[in-house]
Amino acid sequence: MKVCNIQDIDKFFQVIDACKGDVLLVTGEGDRLNLKSKLTQYVSLAKVFSSNGEIPEMELIADNEEDMARLIEFMVRGD
Repeated sequence: MKVCNIQDIDKFFQVIDACKGDVLLVTGEGDRLNLKSKLTQYVSLAKVFSSNGEIPEMELIADNEEDMARLIEFMVRGD
């Protein structure tokens, strides 16, 4: 799933932390990074701060269907 224009980074990571399974970030090079890892979240934040405080676009893969629904709900409603 591609996601765009995430503006509330804290809420986004709260949604990720609430997921039951792994949530993977697919980089432009094809690497898969587990966003459930705090280290990966910090690396992601560093990239956010270098792009004016927003996440413009990224691809996510969720192992669990409930987690995917949770992420879609966040993207649609923002909560």
